[in-house]
Amino acid sequence: MSDDRTSLHRREDGSYVVRGELSYATVTPLLKHSDDLFADASDALVVDLDGVTRADSAGLSLLIEWWRQARAHDKTIEYTNLPEQILATARLGGLDELLPLK
Repeated sequence: MSDDRTSLHRREDGSYVVRGELSYATVTPLLKHSDDLFADASDALVVDLDGVTRADSAGLSLLIEWWRQARAHDKTIEYTNLPEQILATARLGGLDELLPLK
């Protein structure tokens, strides 16, 4: 899935990479596209956020929803290379203890 601001792609190794902006304007299309991707994924999902250029609270909400979807499909999910904006917001709400953030 890709638009002018954000993309989500599956790598050869089965992990996912997110590039671009995670904001109110971009998370809904990402969420819709991710339903299909996560349904076909292995039991352990890895989402690399190293390519995220900007994030707000909507980006954190997306990660929470992906975590819920993974659990609903009996899968684990791990987030790597989180942007500082998402980590700071997660810490403020105490979500850094709940979500699999690395």
